[in-house]
Amino acid sequence: MQSLKLYFPDFICAALITAFSLPVIRKLSAKILKDEPTEVKNHKGVVSTAGGTALALGFFASLAGVRFLTDFPSGTLRNLRGLFIGGAIIYFLGLADDIKKPRGLSPVLRLIIQACAAAALIHYGVYIQFTPQPLGVILTVLWVVGLTNAFNLIDIMDGLAATQAILAALAFAVISLPSEYVYVNFAACALLGAAAGFLPYNHSKKLKTFLGDSGSTLLGFLLAAVSLGTSYSSHNPLAVYAPLLILAVPVFNTAFVSVIRISKGISPLKATPDHFPLRLKTLGLSAAVVVLLSSAAAIIFDAAALYITVSGARSSFLIYGLSALFLGAAAFFLARIDHAR
Repeated sequence: MQSLKLYFPDFICAALITAFSLPVIRKLSAKILKDEPTEVKNHKGVVSTAGGTALALGFFASLAGVRFLTDFPSGTLRNLRGLFIGGAIIYFLGLADDIKKPRGLSPVLRLIIQACAAAALIHYGVYIQFTPQPLGVILTVLWVVGLTNAFNLIDIMDGLAATQAILAALAFAVISLPSEYVYVNFAACALLGAAAGFLPYNHSKKLKTFLGDSGSTLLGFLLAAVSLGTSYSSHNPLAVYAPLLILAVPVFNTAFVSVIRISKGISPLKATPDHFPLRLKTLGLSAAVVVLLSSAAAIIFDAAALYITVSGARSSFLIYGLSALFLGAAAFFLARIDHAR
């Protein structure tokens, strides 16, 4: 397990590059990367959206450094090319959207380009392989595009998207750690470090910074790619669905918001304040408490996913069933909050 010694430097480099580059990027981009309050994001004043650029720099630079400055396992290179190319597409797409705010790019155009980024992953061997093809390719595109936008949707509260990404990346790293020569270990550690390096600035008073679309969509894309890179279990075929638990919070928010919008006769692509974190705030909970509750839920789902990878089919059915019941009950409860308001 020689490459174990590379994971910690990978994490540290990503965290330090993101943390130390962000103030500089924030200052240089002050005139073009800024977010004004909206109905959904009711923050005070104009806030920089340079977080995505710093996060991208930390993630890509740390992986490149580990690749060229160390004895990098060659078996991971082809898959990582897909992450680099697809990730770059997603980052620049989000950056263009951030620069054009508040109007932004066409939702249809964004979906098409995101599908192209997913195609880059598929070209380099990162796709769903436990179903017959071409179904696996189609599901891969839907999964990658869906999760890319899921993190964009959940990025509506300080620390929410970043903490969900940190917990998910940690879970994927723990699950894939026994497999030494896959890209997941390195990508998960780099993503974990980059998100951790950004998080303090999301809460800072003097240097408050948002991820922007470039950062939130990049987090979703990279986590989608990482989730496709390991078998999860050598003896439990149902463990391949573990990513649905690891990413349950952002996936649930996307599904919940989409259903609510459609039920109101509104396009699911139209921004509305129907996200579950905003509904929880109407109960009087602070943003910090909502993030804490969301993190606690993510930790529980992560633990359930980890258990599934080492358990049998019977336990898997029970965990998946209980998770579905819990999320269904949560959706029913959250849907009623808006009517009460």
